Amino acid sequence: MLIILKHGAGSAEIESVVREVERVGYRAHVSEGEHTTLIGAIGKGPTPELIEHFRALSAVQDVIPISKPYKLASLEVSPRPTVLRWNTGATGGGEVLIAAGPCGVESLEQTLTAARYVKKHGAQMLRGGAFKPRTSPYSFQGMGQEGLEILAQARRETGLPIVTEVVSPEQVDLVAAYADVLQIGARNAQNFALLQAAGRSGRAVMLKRGMSMTLEEFLMSAEYVLAQGNMKVILVERGIRTFEKSTRFTLDVSAVPVLKSWTHLPVWIDPSHAAGKRDWVTSLALAGLAAGADGLIVETHPEPEKAQSDAAQQLTEAQFADMMDKVRALLPALGRKLAMELEPA
Repeated sequence: MLIILKHGAGSAEIESVVREVERVGYRAHVSEGEHTTLIGAIGKGPTPELIEHFRALSAVQDVIPISKPYKLASLEVSPRPTVLRWNTGATGGGEVLIAAGPCGVESLEQTLTAARYVKKHGAQMLRGGAFKPRTSPYSFQGMGQEGLEILAQARRETGLPIVTEVVSPEQVDLVAAYADVLQIGARNAQNFALLQAAGRSGRAVMLKRGMSMTLEEFLMSAEYVLAQGNMKVILVERGIRTFEKSTRFTLDVSAVPVLKSWTHLPVWIDPSHAAGKRDWVTSLALAGLAAGADGLIVETHPEPEKAQSDAAQQLTEAQFADMMDKVRALLPALGRKLAMELEPA
């Protein structure tokens, strides 16, 4: 249920309502706006008697049952967009943040080269896989901890925060010791033990939509992270499996406006996995931004023809630079800018 406090409610009154929410066995989520404070009481569906109990409190204006099964992800609980910030920029508040880098970390030279040029061309975050969940057990599985150490060295040199994938609950502590953002890929989007462990890590979590998930199921997966008290979640639409075979997956661009009408969480696009071919990545990236996406996660490799995974979809440096030029050209028409290119306040 959503508890709406009276205008001008002070900190003591807020704390009093929070204590009462917790006393009756719910978890409180406070959202303070300019004029109104909302307290989400997260738990089982409330009885009519419990709703009336909270309505009777002196600081309370009204109590509204939350209709969505995804409580913490819902706009009913947090009507303002969640903004996640790093030293290089923010996502969720109108800024556009770009994470770019190779599909897999293959060597120090390869990763540093990619990190340098994605930063030069305007990316604010470095992506790279140290652990790679692959369809075939015989495919390149990543460099593991050595790959994490390479990513950390790239961060020290460039200052770019790191997003990298974690594929099992047992890996969370190790990956969280190196990464700024834990990526949970499409194959693990309903690995609930992993989602809970990632939520407990305290790191931001980048959650990709499963290839056969409905949007409601997607938000319910995010709820597993949020329920651990970790509100730092980015949702990524990366394409779903349909009857169409010309692209690797079908990019559901409509997911962006739908999700943004349902949730306060940032919504990104992964055009690389949807396209499956580098020539189409830029067009899908621009389509996602035009639909309202808060960011992009894009694969690029210094020598894509030598890549050990997803070679066909990784942009060359020249193609990545061209994509960034087109992104900069598009954003003014949308009334937006890249995160680090915002005007000073």
